[in-house]
Amino acid sequence: MPENNQIVFFDTTLRDGEQSPGCTMHHAEKLRMAHQIAALGVDVLEAGFAIASDGDFNAVHAIAREVRGTRVASLARCKREDIEAAARAVEPAPSNRIHVFLASSDLHLEYKLRISREQALDHTAESVRLARSFVEDVEFSTEDGTRSDHEFLIQMITVAIQAGATTINIPDTVGYTTPEEYAALFRMVKARVPGIDDVILSTHCHNDLGMAVANTLAGVQAGARQIECTINGIGERAGNAALEEIAAALMVRRDKFPYTHHIVMDQLYPTSQMLGECISFGVSPNKAVVGANAFAHESGIHQHGMMANPLTYEIMTPASVGAGNTNIVLGKHSGRRALADRLERLGHLLDRDQLDQVYALFTELTDRKKLIYDQDLLSLMQSGKAIPVAVPVLVEVPVPVAVPVEIPIPIEVPISR
Repeated sequence: MPENNQIVFFDTTLRDGEQSPGCTMHHAEKLRMAHQIAALGVDVLEAGFAIASDGDFNAVHAIAREVRGTRVASLARCKREDIEAAARAVEPAPSNRIHVFLASSDLHLEYKLRISREQALDHTAESVRLARSFVEDVEFSTEDGTRSDHEFLIQMITVAIQAGATTINIPDTVGYTTPEEYAALFRMVKARVPGIDDVILSTHCHNDLGMAVANTLAGVQAGARQIECTINGIGERAGNAALEEIAAALMVRRDKFPYTHHIVMDQLYPTSQMLGECISFGVSPNKAVVGANAFAHESGIHQHGMMANPLTYEIMTPASVGAGNTNIVLGKHSGRRALADRLERLGHLLDRDQLDQVYALFTELTDRKKLIYDQDLLSLMQSGKAIPVAVPVLVEVPVPVAVPVEIPIPIEVPISR
């Protein structure tokens, strides 16, 4: 059991994440990601769904054998063959878990499983007991928990705890709930389920309505102490709650979320980048925390503020999540100050009039070109039409009376001297 304010991070990138379109990884990629996820500091790594295929079983087994520093879990339906496969797959791990799930909503019971509530309760008890015969750590999930009848949900959770479950997960399987509803659900379960204080409550939120992270944090505030999430928020349909967003929220808003965890924050960005290399797509540029624009500024007003004090527009530093440095992007919305700063870094110190001339040419260029690179700026400075201006140069010439006479000789030189 974690301490009351400690959050357990349960990463399901290699299971729920990988089973979504475009996210399939081959064996070596899954093993590489597993090592990185362990280095990130996650407490539980769900390595796959062992019964799904020989490839999935072998990947889970290899991760259990080779990866250290995290608890290795495998998913299993409430079926004997699933649970036995999961047990064999995670057996090599020094610390392991079997994660058993069964639908709790009438919609799923009737149309997907075609079983009654009574049968579901029997399957729950039998499956959790079987899983406990193999491992000490068994998680039970009530699939579609947020659309389940509350009285039946309480019954199912009670049966699972009595059978030996150590973690109870209440998933928002289809991203349907709201933060207020999800928090109320956890408060109800904590108030009404016998023995609930002896287990860990867990969140698992999908992002169909864009509220996965908000729902997850609401669940934590209502008593959940395990968070199920994925790197970059990958997963079924619109994805899962994004690990990096949750971890960043816990870091930045400790006034609202006074919890501890084991995530190594400066590994967030490297882990995100590695996942993008392993699957068929990276993150959107405007993705929170790890997107290319998360610490980039093009607007002149923002750039001015950032140069005065980064706190004006950044609530965390790029280095705090392993993302390197703030990026001042030059584009059509940039101002003179950002342009002058970049030119000075390139070795060109301009006075006000010179800067005005360069800025006029710069704005003309940004109307034609979306991305401005350093070489573009150097070309502006060095091109024939750029900004050569007449600069008077004073030359001292000796005369017989030994009195120096200053003779202005106008010549053309680049302003960059």
